[in-house]
Amino acid sequence: MNSNHAISSHALVWFRHDLRIDDNQSLVAACQYAAEHQGVVRAIFVVTPKQWASHDVAPIQLDFIERQVNQLAIELAQLGIPLDICHADDFDAIPEVLLHYVNTWQMTKVFATSEPECNEQHRDKAVIEAGIELELSQQHCFLPPLSVLNLSGEMYKVFTPFAKKWRQIAKQDPIQTLTRPKPIAAPLPTPNYVEFNCTKICSGQWLVGEHAAQAKLRQFALDKVADYQASRDYPAIDGTSQLSAYLAIGILSPRQCLQVLLSHYPDALVHDESFGRCWLNELIWREFYRHLLVAFPKLSRRANFNALADNIKWRNNPREFQAWCEGRTGYPLVDAAMRQLNQTGWMHNRLRMVTASFLTKHLLVDWRWGERYFRQKLIDGDLAANNGGWQWSAGTGCDAQPYFRVFNPISQCEKFDPTGAFIRNYLPELDEVDLKLIHKLKIPTQAQLFVDTDYASPIVDHKFARTRAIAVLSAMKKGSANVQQAKAQQVRVQQAQEIDRISRVDLDKEIFG
Repeated sequence: MNSNHAISSHALVWFRHDLRIDDNQSLVAACQYAAEHQGVVRAIFVVTPKQWASHDVAPIQLDFIERQVNQLAIELAQLGIPLDICHADDFDAIPEVLLHYVNTWQMTKVFATSEPECNEQHRDKAVIEAGIELELSQQHCFLPPLSVLNLSGEMYKVFTPFAKKWRQIAKQDPIQTLTRPKPIAAPLPTPNYVEFNCTKICSGQWLVGEHAAQAKLRQFALDKVADYQASRDYPAIDGTSQLSAYLAIGILSPRQCLQVLLSHYPDALVHDESFGRCWLNELIWREFYRHLLVAFPKLSRRANFNALADNIKWRNNPREFQAWCEGRTGYPLVDAAMRQLNQTGWMHNRLRMVTASFLTKHLLVDWRWGERYFRQKLIDGDLAANNGGWQWSAGTGCDAQPYFRVFNPISQCEKFDPTGAFIRNYLPELDEVDLKLIHKLKIPTQAQLFVDTDYASPIVDHKFARTRAIAVLSAMKKGSANVQQAKAQQVRVQQAQEIDRISRVDLDKEIFG
């Protein structure tokens, strides 16, 4: 037997949400392993349409993933690494599919990036139990989950001390990204474009490819980070990074983002007043929510982080929910934001908070309804960030907004879209409406509001909705199980429902035509 043949060990890179070559720990490890064992490297991406459907992955994100996978195949071919696209209906089918591939190509070891979601962790466990040697990296975060713990060795439940500890750990070692591996074989022919067999929506307004993503990151750090804190809340201003779509599917890594940020603002990890600190905190919020997903697997199963929230009696009116989905609540900022989501697959971060607060507190619709709708629409859909953001807004999450804090969508409108530019862009029916009317919306004068337009009348009065929300959401207040408090709350809810019945506009007539 040929001695080289006997010791050859081949490496397989299983790409998931790490669709890049630069700073890819799994790819580098596979190439090093193959070089040490005189082996070859192959790569695989598994299409799972039924799993994507069950996870409500947005069609626009699936199109984005498809385009990036094909771009990745071209770049891997230049390194002499073939990327094969395999099919498995769902995660349950993956062990058999992967085992067949490994045996066919005599792969010795599989390298992949760990993912924090519960189903994904069960998938990887099943693959290992099927007899496949799987080596997982933790590169979906800058610092691995369960590595940022309090003095009791537990996961932080408040962001500020988590961020402080995260920065202390992060600054201990130089921030260095991994360079792309050198070619391991002669370049391969340009692969044919592969289409996924699933429902997709065109994502063409988002460039794919690592070079485009990295250029966008560098331009943001150069031109916008210094003004980020001042401009990030204004949706009519192009002041955010819009890098979330690239982070969500791994075209960019968290380490790349941090390295570029620190190259411009080296004091961001140590000084609160650094121009880079505000955006750094956004990166740490991303880490916080992903760490929580691992520490508290129930979050992947759509459970309330705060168990007291299980006592909330959501109204869950399907007609009002549909009006919210379609951007027809009669509150211009809410509606413009929802139309931005529906038309582009993306929504400004400030508006994600405004729309989520409106749904959960003004309409008392369960946050899980809104979280799922966002997931079905967002090009940057990510369970950890989506779950964390929605539970924060609803007041049910970890270090969440208090249940009694209810965003006023009119004052938010006046403060963050003072010229009405964003609203008019997505609500053309309000082009001729006086800006003062948009900013001073009052329910008692609803008969005169937007009288010459096709725009909906307000679905509910803010002052009434706020009072109702505080009464209903006070179920999360400690001690709310007390009999007297429960009775008083029931009376308040009944009174609120009666006021609602009398004061609300006729939904069939005013909203649904």
